[in-house]
Amino acid sequence: MPDAIPPQPPPHDPGQDARQSPRQGEYRTPYAAPQPGFRVPYGPGYGAAYPPPARRSGWFWAAITVAIVGVVAIAMSWIVASMVKSLGSDANVDGLDFSGNSIAVIDVSGVIVDADAVDKQLEKYGKDDGVKAILLHIDSPGGGAAASQEIYHEVMRVREKQHKKVVASVESVGASGAYYIASACDRIYANPASVVGSIGVIMEWTNYGDLLRWAKMQHVTISHGEYKDAGDPTRQMTPKEEAYFQSLVDNMYGQFVHDVAVGRHATDAKITPLATGQVWTGEQALPLGLIDAQGGYREALIDTARSVGIKGEPHVVRPSKARRGLLGMLNDDADGLFANPSQMLDRSPGFYFLWK
Repeated sequence: MPDAIPPQPPPHDPGQDARQSPRQGEYRTPYAAPQPGFRVPYGPGYGAAYPPPARRSGWFWAAITVAIVGVVAIAMSWIVASMVKSLGSDANVDGLDFSGNSIAVIDVSGVIVDADAVDKQLEKYGKDDGVKAILLHIDSPGGGAAASQEIYHEVMRVREKQHKKVVASVESVGASGAYYIASACDRIYANPASVVGSIGVIMEWTNYGDLLRWAKMQHVTISHGEYKDAGDPTRQMTPKEEAYFQSLVDNMYGQFVHDVAVGRHATDAKITPLATGQVWTGEQALPLGLIDAQGGYREALIDTARSVGIKGEPHVVRPSKARRGLLGMLNDDADGLFANPSQMLDRSPGFYFLWK
């Protein structure tokens, strides 16, 4: 009896191997048919696209627009208020007072080194018909001889050419060049404890010749003319140079005395005994004729207003001041923040109407 033929395996399908055989390195769990009662863990429609967001109504966008406009308006109002406040709470901004009853107040404070700013303010208010008088609010020990003299002559010009009354009010100090300026005014007010006077001239510079010799440095000068290098800070003056500079100081002193006499409606002979460089208090200066009245800024303002026919509270106008913030200071040249050591060795002889 012939042997039984063994059952043959089903035909091999290569595609089935590709579908069922895992790729290299891939693990695939054996397939298990779902059991009865098996449920999908997520609800129907899972994985479908999210529904589009609801459209905003027109009222929503209108409210957003109103809110933005409100914020911008508040910001602009704050900026304008800050600008007005920065100009001074007790003064009007230039050009905004149309009453024609204004008193212009110009501050002369600190050491006087440049006359340009004060001269421009005097010229502006001298031409302004709405400004009835100008009040110089002075708190200064003086400064450069030429700068002080230039302001003096501008005050006299405004009085004579523009027929505008100019009054000086000395706060704490109105000495030397500052008093020079005050003497050009129609009237001088000072507090009893204010310091005024110091009519005189000083010339000074720094001689650093010993420092150069200590550092074994040599200063070389080539000049033509006997007095061309007079005042060289690297050497001592000769007797002729000293006499030369003294003659310049004496000449400026004579100008100072004469101009004060003209401004105070006095004579040179009356002012000369007071021109010793000495200062006096306001209480002492009144009987000497150096001031016209004792009183502070407020009294000077009211009296000046009454003298030009202003009744009631006078309107005060002041020049606008440019204020620097932190950003402005950082943008400035470094010399504006820190002293340059080289400037200490670069001081040429200077003539000053200065109380020290």
